[in-house]
Amino acid sequence: MQLSRLSSFPIAFDNGKTARIVRLQGRPELPEALAELGLDTPRPVLVLVGGASNLAEDDYRRLQTLFVETLAPLAEALGVVVIDGGTNAGVMQLMGQAREQIGGTFPLMGVAPSGKVHVSSSRSSTASQYLEPHHTHFILVPGSKWGDESHYISEIASLIAGESPSVTVLINGGQVSLQDVESSIAEDRPVVVIAGTGRLADDIAAALRNPQSAASNTLAPVLQRGRFQPFDLAQSGTQLHSFLQSYFRLQFGLLPHPNVTF
Repeated sequence: MQLSRLSSFPIAFDNGKTARIVRLQGRPELPEALAELGLDTPRPVLVLVGGASNLAEDDYRRLQTLFVETLAPLAEALGVVVIDGGTNAGVMQLMGQAREQIGGTFPLMGVAPSGKVHVSSSRSSTASQYLEPHHTHFILVPGSKWGDESHYISEIASLIAGESPSVTVLINGGQVSLQDVESSIAEDRPVVVIAGTGRLADDIAAALRNPQSAASNTLAPVLQRGRFQPFDLAQSGTQLHSFLQSYFRLQFGLLPHPNVTF
């Protein structure tokens, strides 16, 4: 019988919050890791990927509003588990802060390469990011570069969701986010694209609007395999909230005739 090499321990943040961390050595340990974290499953999942780089000040404020008024309240209302990269930057930081601001209780899980994050106040020679201090659970996976976590994020989301609905939301993002999107597509998870946030999200939204564009040619393999739904950051978050709420309820069989398509 092979002994597990999984390790589990608590972390206390400077803001007084605590979280549980599981560090694993490989994908076969994922079911054990989720059991160790004590999450009730199956349950709906929202995977958050991307970033917040190079946004204009007005767009960044709109993005903050999207998290505080749309994404976090939706997760709270529907009991959704939110999964992201877990570091104290970009959309992961925005989600953590939004959960705190609304007094949220939904599980917020970060999945990151163990070689790229700090789990204490001491800075190692290879780690480059601290963990976001409003997350409730973390899974640290094998890896020493960003992107090593991509397939883990998607597989963990599928394990938690089971037969429950799950969706990926892309905001901004670069090459690693493209890996995240491809991993979600491999798990047959639809992707909501928030246009107006820059970089990859805008490229995919532009390609969806104009199949003859240069962006469409570059992203053709991804677009052909995936299911996408674009939303514009400049528009009210009400439309996105209604769409996601209807999608989750449709998958639960609560809406007999919804107008929701990917």
